[in-house]
Amino acid sequence: MTRHTLSVLVENKPGVLTRVAGLFARRSFNIHSLAVGPTEHEEISRITVVVDVDPVLLEQVTKQLNKLINVIKIVELEDAASVQRELALIKVRAEGAQRTQVLEVVDLFRAHVVDVVPDTVTIEAIGSPAKLAALLAALEPYGVREIVQSGIVAIGRGSRSITDRALERVTRSA
Repeated sequence: MTRHTLSVLVENKPGVLTRVAGLFARRSFNIHSLAVGPTEHEEISRITVVVDVDPVLLEQVTKQLNKLINVIKIVELEDAASVQRELALIKVRAEGAQRTQVLEVVDLFRAHVVDVVPDTVTIEAIGSPAKLAALLAALEPYGVREIVQSGIVAIGRGSRSITDRALERVTRSA
């Protein structure tokens, strides 16, 4: 199994996310990450889904996704041809002398401290999954108390937009 990142443009209507996620669930695929949000066009939303699946099975799921009425376009985003980011909030033990060391790690990874209490700091980090994993490994010796991570959001590199043709299809069908 390999990890795949799909960008799925859908009509911005209730229940669409449930139908898309349900298709993966019915096939017993584990969704590693799922993020959804608006696009530059209010009638279109983008779902970024990261899934571990065999490439042949991914093709079958993609075909089934294309059959869903509210799905406009599906694009697989290769790592080298896309920018992928994730947000993490990390609560780390930082008492006394350890605080300086934790802050040095935060600076090294270009993260930000967003909350400070006497024995803990909360860090906000944005980056690739690999960068966030490296940050967590560097903070682990100090005592990570809690982690919250968003799903991966991704966009293709270059000037092309996957919503250009998608918007034409939505306006034609309306």
